Parts: sequence; structure tokens; C-alpha cells
Amino acid sequence: MNIRKHAALSVVALAMGLPMVAQANSLYHPASNERGYTEHPDHWKSTKTRAEVLAEIEAARKDGTLALIQRNAPLPQKAIGPAKTRQQVIDEMLNEPAEERRARLALQTGG
Repeated sequence: MNIRKHAALSVVALAMGLPMVAQANSLYHPASNERGYTEHPDHWKSTKTRAEVLAEIEAARKDGTLALIQRNAPLPQKAIGPAKTRQQVIDEMLNEPAEERRARLALQTGG
């Protein structure tokens, strides 16, 4: 084999091996078993202390989001300001600059 094939083979081997190195610090590792992965809790490094996690759980319990999460219910969205009336939206669209209109239409039509 010539030099190009050796170099290409080395690059391919490196590209295939890098994801495995990146997963070394993760909780889950790929495996050829029924689940497709194995768990290694000792490989995972938490960024929060136990006290911080318990404080977050207590705050979620107090405001009711913990009960919603346990039931797989959607979390309520926080209001970001007063809603616009239908007429306000129509007026905005009628007074929209040409460049903004082209950009909006391009997003809506996908091109």
C-alpha cells in the first residue's frame, strides 16, 4: 500500500476512535448488550453539590412544578408581557419594512 492509503487509514481510525474517548467521562457507555449501553456512575462528575440539588427540589415542590414533572405534565410558561390584540398584529404586518417581510416570507416558505 502506498503512503496515501496508510494516511487515510490512520485518519479513519482516529476519527472512529475519538468519540469513544469523548464518552469516557459520561455516565453511559455503548455496549453490545440488550440495552445497548452500560452505566458507570463513578465516571460522571456532578457540577452541583447535594445541598444545591436538594434546595432545587424543595423549591420545585413549593411552587408545584415537581408534581407536574412527576405526572409528565407540561410546565406552565411564564408570561413575557402583555399580549397583543389582533388589530395590533395586523397593523404591524401592514407597516412591516420590505426587507423584514422578505425575510419572514423566506422563513415561512423555506427558501
